[in-house]
Amino acid sequence: MNIEIVTTLMGTLKEEGFGSLDTCNNVSRAIEKSGHVVGLNVCKHEHDLLRVVNKGPDLVLLAAKYLTVNDGNDIWLSEYFENNGINFTGSLISAIDFDSDKVLAKLHLNKLGIKSAKFFTARPGQFESSHELPISFPLFLKPLDSANGKGIDISSLVNNFGEFQRKLLSLSENFGQTVLVEEYLDGPEFTCALIKSNSHGLSVSVMEILPPESKDELEIRGEQVKEEKTEYSKMTSNIRQMAIVVFHHLGIRDFGRIDIKTNRLGECFFVKADLVPGMAPGSSYFPRTCQAAQNMSYDKVVQLIIEGGISRVPLDLPNASVLPLSSKPRKSKFKFRDLGMYPGSFLAKLTRGRRPRIK
Repeated sequence: MNIEIVTTLMGTLKEEGFGSLDTCNNVSRAIEKSGHVVGLNVCKHEHDLLRVVNKGPDLVLLAAKYLTVNDGNDIWLSEYFENNGINFTGSLISAIDFDSDKVLAKLHLNKLGIKSAKFFTARPGQFESSHELPISFPLFLKPLDSANGKGIDISSLVNNFGEFQRKLLSLSENFGQTVLVEEYLDGPEFTCALIKSNSHGLSVSVMEILPPESKDELEIRGEQVKEEKTEYSKMTSNIRQMAIVVFHHLGIRDFGRIDIKTNRLGECFFVKADLVPGMAPGSSYFPRTCQAAQNMSYDKVVQLIIEGGISRVPLDLPNASVLPLSSKPRKSKFKFRDLGMYPGSFLAKLTRGRRPRIK
């Protein structure tokens, strides 16, 4: 089977997808071990995507979410290849929207009865004192649409208005966007790696993310470390069930990473979904979670995430010529009503136009 991997210039993106070119080469080698013919395409322009379409591959493995082009319109890869009748891995654009917009995902799931931490959006100068904030301290600040922990460090947790202003200004300057401010939850945080395949059904791996103390990097350990603790085992069971529900309600296809946090009472709260998760061996959460929870090798993880795409070959689609990307921005299908705890002019902008462009 002919499989083409598509990645982009990672230095231009906040949402990095699988990761570096070295990571994509590791993914390529893992697929080749299954007997497939693999091509690796670093796409810098739309005509690079066109070359991939003209190859007529059986499957395109999307290692990035979008391609930034000079005219200011990002090309969302799942949308591009779907429009051109090319079979590809991962989720459709309707689910990718929930990945790239944390607020959209939270509001969608809240309407379905799935809890997330209380939140609001903020920009420098919007609030003049702590009394004006919709939620009391402690708070947690992060970029609205970045992945892989970008913009999150020890200063993300703020306990007073001075810390809030400093972190808000830093994120605004570094990411050029409105900042997401969340109620701080005082329980463990978990990451879940989900893979849907014909051979394994829906595989769900769960790992706890341990916050740093005096160390620079996050530590993680598999759930098996605490299996003997009844309360912990019950909590991970609840985490697993929530991850499965989120996977289905967001319309995720093939695979995805879902983060869930708890409070001290053990209640579960959705944090985010990453539908093109990092795949760096030994460092990215997605393959590490599969290894720690289910003893999967890196090669096995890669082979499973393409299994869903392989099952869709051959496609039952009419012959399609290459379609030019519309210059008109896509309008969000999601309508915001009864926002309550979610103030800010940014949310109002979402109802009037395209998905916020990631610069």
